[in-house]
Amino acid sequence: MSDQHRHQDQGAGRNHGHGHGHGHAVDAQADRRYLSGALALIVGFMAVEVVIGVIAQSLALISDAGHMLTDAMAIVLALIAMRIAARPPRGGFTYGLKRAEIISAQVNGITLLLLAAYFSFEGIRRLIEPPQVEGLFVVFTGLAGIVVNVAATWLLSKANRSSLNVEGAFQHILNDLYAFIATTLAGLVVWLTDWTRADAIAALIVAALMLKAGWGLVRDAGRVFMEAAPAGVNPTEVGRQIAALDTVVEVHDLHIWEVTSGYAALSAHVLVTPGADCHATRLAVESLLQDRHGIEHTTLQVDHASPDSHAFDDDGALRRLVQHCADPHGPTHHARRPDETAGGDDGAAEPAAPASTCHDPNVRT
Repeated sequence: MSDQHRHQDQGAGRNHGHGHGHGHAVDAQADRRYLSGALALIVGFMAVEVVIGVIAQSLALISDAGHMLTDAMAIVLALIAMRIAARPPRGGFTYGLKRAEIISAQVNGITLLLLAAYFSFEGIRRLIEPPQVEGLFVVFTGLAGIVVNVAATWLLSKANRSSLNVEGAFQHILNDLYAFIATTLAGLVVWLTDWTRADAIAALIVAALMLKAGWGLVRDAGRVFMEAAPAGVNPTEVGRQIAALDTVVEVHDLHIWEVTSGYAALSAHVLVTPGADCHATRLAVESLLQDRHGIEHTTLQVDHASPDSHAFDDDGALRRLVQHCADPHGPTHHARRPDETAGGDDGAAEPAAPASTCHDPNVRT
């Protein structure tokens, strides 16, 4: 291993301390308190709204009550997911159970989509055959709901919304606030004009808001499950930046993904010029990733590109292409050649060269 100058950084303990230490535990405890407070408000008011919605025969109120039930379920699920995710890695779960929070966010998103579908169907049906609605009941209940949901939304807004888990619960409560505003306005219209279709229209507006929020949660959670790069991080640009560092010849097998929201990870194989300090290069790459992209959890394999390898031609000059493995994963990023100008090739990713054996400085190819 030392003869090949192969160095791997798997300093998970060192790097994880930056974003997942005692401060994170304190934040998680505070988040649980905020969610628990919001849950108490939601459950207490939900029972009142169900009774009044049935008496008033208001779809908007009943839809709000149904949404509040899912709000309560969303918060309970988020609290459970937070406790599961806090468990340390063990056995086959080498990252722990951090993605429990992403499962919670995905479930909350799907629930919003299902509610949007149901209330859209009911809203359209009641537009065609509007029932009698007691507008005054709806107005007073809606006003009370606005107060309760403003308080619950305020509590959740103080929690860490960069977590998809917390964001899922927040979106449920926020959409319920929108629903109460729409319901109150609809009840006012029914009370003053006796135009009962306003209730159904309010339900359709709420359904549209649920659809938007639900799709956003499902999409973002899906990116984590599919191990896509974090939003706003361009792997091609990251590869170019690493390849542009002094002594770096090539970067390949570059992978960037999220273990859970706010926990990005990266692995890559980096080839450097003969005689270069592999450890210094690794530290430079780590610094670049932390400073420019906020990626602190890295696994880097740094090797020397040997003059006996494909990296150099017969005269000892650095070749444009450096082949490493028969089946490289993704694009390969190369350093700029000395004869390239600023207006020439900018180190963009190129297709991998024809298959060959993996890089070994001790084997002439």
